[in-house]
Amino acid sequence: MTGYFLQAFIYLFAAVIAVPIAKRLGLGSVLGYLIAGVVIGPVIGLVGSETTTIQHFAEFGVVMMLFLVGLELEPRMLWDMRHRLVGLGGLQVGLSTFIVMAIAMAMGIGWTVALTIGLVFSLSSTAIVLQTFNEKGLGKTEGGRTAFSVLLFQDIAVIPMLALIPLLALPELVEKAQNLVQTASEHSEELSLVAGLPGWAYAIVVITAIVIVVVGGHFLSRPLFRFVASSGLREIFTATALMLVIGIAALMSLVGLSPALGTFLAGVVLANSEFRHELESNLEPFKGLLLGLFFITVGAGIDFGVLFGDFSTVIGLTLGVMLIKATVLLVLSFIFKVKGSDRWLFALSLAQAGEFGFVLLSYTVQNHVLPTDIAKTLSLVVALSMFLTPGLFILFDKVILPRFQKTENEREADEIDEQGTVIIAGIGRFGQIVNRLLVANGVKTVVLDHEVGQIENMRSIGIKSFFGDATRPDLLHTSGIEEAKVMIVAIDDKERAVELVKYVRKSYPHIRILARAYDRGHHYALRCAGADYMISETYRSALALGTQALKDVGFHPFRAEQLKAAFVETEAKSKEVLYQTWKESTEENKFNASYRELFMQLEEALGEAMKGERSDKHAKSERGWTPPPKGYSDVVEKLQAEKGDEN
Repeated sequence: MTGYFLQAFIYLFAAVIAVPIAKRLGLGSVLGYLIAGVVIGPVIGLVGSETTTIQHFAEFGVVMMLFLVGLELEPRMLWDMRHRLVGLGGLQVGLSTFIVMAIAMAMGIGWTVALTIGLVFSLSSTAIVLQTFNEKGLGKTEGGRTAFSVLLFQDIAVIPMLALIPLLALPELVEKAQNLVQTASEHSEELSLVAGLPGWAYAIVVITAIVIVVVGGHFLSRPLFRFVASSGLREIFTATALMLVIGIAALMSLVGLSPALGTFLAGVVLANSEFRHELESNLEPFKGLLLGLFFITVGAGIDFGVLFGDFSTVIGLTLGVMLIKATVLLVLSFIFKVKGSDRWLFALSLAQAGEFGFVLLSYTVQNHVLPTDIAKTLSLVVALSMFLTPGLFILFDKVILPRFQKTENEREADEIDEQGTVIIAGIGRFGQIVNRLLVANGVKTVVLDHEVGQIENMRSIGIKSFFGDATRPDLLHTSGIEEAKVMIVAIDDKERAVELVKYVRKSYPHIRILARAYDRGHHYALRCAGADYMISETYRSALALGTQALKDVGFHPFRAEQLKAAFVETEAKSKEVLYQTWKESTEENKFNASYRELFMQLEEALGEAMKGERSDKHAKSERGWTPPPKGYSDVVEKLQAEKGDEN
């Protein structure tokens, strides 16, 4: 028992130290886990022979990850992906396998071994790619969605690969290890429901297992979750979620299918379940820990003896495989019209070999398709390619993506052939609403934005807009700013927004400037620059939501509207004092102690205003409300207290 505790402490300690450092350096958590594994394994030798066993256990993190991915996908969404799932995924696996096989045969390797090597290297790492996508927010991009469809096809393709590999067994290896084959066969029969079955019976068992997962997930899971949820014990719900995933993985293994594929299918079935978010929150910590453990074992499993024994061959194979796969993916991105930086994200993210490569290599040795020494070398190539993958993501982030963004933003501005009463700088989520309201009421607008993607999106839905930097005087001139009445500043960059307001106020004093502010400091800066009207983008929506919250907790609608009006009135009175305090500060941090003290005093005044009873005339916005009777709040409190006593 002491040994298990020590091993667990070593793995956890390595993760706790390495991962935060890697994240702080911008390397990502995956590379942190891999480095931690290398340090505690080959470098200082704190872990050793148990790494392979732990890796098999940690692979369950991949199974959980695909279950959680399935929960995010509705069946209809999966159906919409079918063309890229089958077409792009199928071509990637087929072409990668064929090219690697052809090169291996050209090097004098037999076709069966060459085909097996091609199949192993055609797969990519679902664990590393999806984990990195989640960390970097790349999953929703075009390149991320395309990569996911290929990964999903690869996971499905593992099934026919496992069926094909035993047919490629080398006669000399079979004869040499005939006794071992018999022992392995007997062991396999104990853990399989399909061993020795004819083809038609195997097909029936597989279909039955899939039907059990789909039908059971749709009809039986909900009553089960309701029953468990009624207990009110969170740990039992967690146990149920683990039981579900483990049970499906075990069933798929017993019928010779991929556990990851089975749990993914179950996740898709449960995507519309009311318990989806509860399942995610319960399984996410287990998934994260197991995936981290898996990455550590990959790093710890790198055999430096094999690596340095034939360094040039191993490195050459690793780089060669990654180059071949990246080239294939890049060609396919042109065929399937993946554009811009998404094309490179797609090609680089899937250039490595994957964790299922370890599974296939182990399976090939068991079935005497590959000699043990070749399998060891190939396992090292798989591990090294996974180790290098975070570096490819760093290359994409630091080199490729900035170049594409720079190229897009440096293209020549559009020729502005229209002039309007209102010029809108920035057509993001804020500027869109302003523009729609004005256009709907017959006000002529000219829209400028310096992001190509945003302009294309607007044009695709019929909103005319022009690409260009609104801070450029020549573009403002061609937009007709001399004759315009209003300038609306809604660009994302706070500093550029302030500079634009300063320029327009100085050069065109006749125009009225309305600006969107991100926060209080930006609000003050815009006012100081000369804006006539500023509004914080979240102020009105937060005020409306807060008012609704007051109503929902028992305040009479009339009283809630009164309190909102009092809040707005008190805020309006305090704005000028706070602004002057901010403006007069000479410190670098204008939100100094004096400002904070004044703000706290005004917050106290706000609290007093909220307590006051309104007996004066009602505002126009309040006249449509029926006021509550006297003592209404006391009655509500009494009723709530009685309800609490009943519960």
